[in-house]
Amino acid sequence: MNAEQDWPSEWLRGVLSVCTLRILCDGPTYGYAIASRLADAGLGTIKGGTLYPLLGRLEEAGHVEVEWRPGEGGPGRKFYQLTPAGQAEAHRQAADWAEFTSITRALTDSALAPEGATR
Repeated sequence: MNAEQDWPSEWLRGVLSVCTLRILCDGPTYGYAIASRLADAGLGTIKGGTLYPLLGRLEEAGHVEVEWRPGEGGPGRKFYQLTPAGQAEAHRQAADWAEFTSITRALTDSALAPEGATR
Protein backbone atom coordinates (compact mmCIF):
# COMPACT_ATOMS: atom_id res chain seq x y z
CA MET A 1 0.00 0.00 0.00
CA ASN A 2 1.36 3.42 -0.78
CA ALA A 3 1.12 6.62 1.26
CA GLU A 4 -1.18 8.16 -1.32
CA GLN A 5 -3.81 5.45 -0.93
CA ASP A 6 -7.28 6.87 -0.45
CA TRP A 7 -8.76 4.82 2.36
CA PRO A 8 -12.49 4.91 2.92
CA SER A 9 -13.24 7.73 5.33
CA GLU A 10 -15.21 5.42 7.63
CA TRP A 11 -12.11 3.23 8.03
CA LEU A 12 -9.96 6.26 8.88
CA ARG A 13 -12.50 7.51 11.42
CA GLY A 14 -12.34 4.11 13.11
CA VAL A 15 -8.58 3.92 13.38
CA LEU A 16 -7.58 7.57 13.83
CA SER A 17 -7.94 7.69 17.61
CA VAL A 18 -5.87 4.59 18.30
CA CYS A 19 -3.17 5.69 15.85
CA THR A 20 -3.03 9.22 17.24
CA LEU A 21 -2.79 7.93 20.80
CA ARG A 22 0.00 5.58 19.70
CA ILE A 23 1.97 8.48 18.20
CA LEU A 24 1.52 10.45 21.41
CA CYS A 25 2.99 7.49 23.34
CA ASP A 26 6.34 8.59 21.88
CA GLY A 27 6.14 11.95 23.63
CA PRO A 28 4.65 15.43 23.29
CA THR A 29 4.16 16.64 19.76
CA TYR A 30 2.06 19.03 17.72
CA GLY A 31 -0.74 18.51 15.25
CA TYR A 32 1.22 18.90 12.03
CA ALA A 33 3.81 16.36 13.23
CA ILE A 34 1.02 13.92 14.13
CA ALA A 35 -0.54 14.34 10.68
CA SER A 36 2.86 13.80 9.05
CA ARG A 37 3.46 10.58 11.00
CA LEU A 38 0.01 9.32 10.08
CA ALA A 39 0.74 10.04 6.40
CA ASP A 40 4.20 8.46 6.61
CA ALA A 41 2.60 5.35 8.12
CA GLY A 42 0.43 5.02 5.01
CA LEU A 43 -2.87 6.44 6.21
CA GLY A 44 -2.77 9.25 3.66
CA THR A 45 -3.36 12.93 4.28
CA ILE A 46 -5.37 13.58 7.43
CA LYS A 47 -6.87 17.04 7.23
CA GLY A 48 -6.76 19.44 10.14
CA GLY A 49 -10.55 19.48 10.18
CA THR A 50 -10.42 15.80 11.10
CA LEU A 51 -7.36 15.69 13.37
CA TYR A 52 -7.89 18.77 15.54
CA PRO A 53 -11.45 17.91 16.60
CA LEU A 54 -10.14 14.46 17.62
CA LEU A 55 -7.36 16.09 19.66
CA GLY A 56 -9.99 18.33 21.25
CA ARG A 57 -12.09 15.30 22.19
CA LEU A 58 -9.02 13.58 23.65
CA GLU A 59 -8.33 16.71 25.69
CA GLU A 60 -11.93 16.91 26.93
CA ALA A 61 -11.77 13.26 27.95
CA GLY A 62 -8.62 13.95 29.97
CA HIS A 63 -6.43 11.80 27.74
CA VAL A 64 -4.16 14.60 26.57
CA GLU A 65 -2.84 17.83 28.02
CA VAL A 66 -2.17 20.82 25.82
CA GLU A 67 0.73 23.20 26.18
CA TRP A 68 1.42 26.23 24.04
CA ARG A 69 5.13 26.53 23.22
CA PRO A 70 6.67 29.56 21.57
CA GLY A 71 8.29 28.91 18.21
CA GLU A 72 11.99 29.26 17.53
CA GLY A 73 11.96 31.90 14.83
CA GLY A 74 8.38 31.08 13.87
CA PRO A 75 4.92 30.89 15.28
CA GLY A 76 4.23 29.01 18.49
CA ARG A 77 2.69 25.59 18.51
CA LYS A 78 0.22 23.67 20.60
CA PHE A 79 1.86 20.53 21.93
CA TYR A 80 -0.22 17.54 22.94
CA GLN A 81 0.97 15.12 25.61
CA LEU A 82 -0.67 12.01 27.00
CA THR A 83 -1.85 12.10 30.59
CA PRO A 84 -1.59 8.93 32.71
CA ALA A 85 -5.25 8.27 31.82
CA GLY A 86 -4.34 8.81 28.15
CA GLN A 87 -1.52 6.28 28.38
CA ALA A 88 -3.95 3.74 29.81
CA GLU A 89 -6.44 4.61 27.06
CA ALA A 90 -3.76 4.19 24.39
CA HIS A 91 -2.95 0.73 25.71
CA ARG A 92 -6.63 -0.24 25.96
CA GLN A 93 -7.44 0.98 22.43
CA ALA A 94 -4.37 -0.75 20.97
CA ALA A 95 -5.36 -4.05 22.59
CA ASP A 96 -8.98 -3.69 21.48
CA TRP A 97 -7.90 -2.78 17.93
CA ALA A 98 -5.59 -5.80 17.74
CA GLU A 99 -8.48 -8.07 18.73
CA PHE A 100 -10.84 -6.35 16.29
CA THR A 101 -8.43 -6.67 13.37
CA SER A 102 -7.86 -10.34 14.15
CA ILE A 103 -11.58 -10.92 13.97
CA THR A 104 -12.04 -8.97 10.75
CA ARG A 105 -9.01 -10.59 9.09
CA ALA A 106 -10.28 -14.04 9.95
CA LEU A 107 -13.48 -13.10 8.18
CA THR A 108 -12.06 -11.26 5.19
CA ASP A 109 -8.76 -12.96 4.31
CA SER A 110 -10.54 -15.74 2.47
CA ALA A 111 -11.64 -13.15 -0.07
CA LEU A 112 -7.96 -12.76 -1.03
CA ALA A 113 -7.74 -16.35 -2.27
CA PRO A 114 -7.41 -16.66 -6.05
CA GLU A 115 -10.70 -17.20 -7.81
CA GLY A 116 -11.51 -20.86 -8.06
CA ALA A 117 -9.44 -21.77 -5.00
CA THR A 118 -11.33 -23.60 -2.30
CA ARG A 119 -10.95 -23.18 1.41
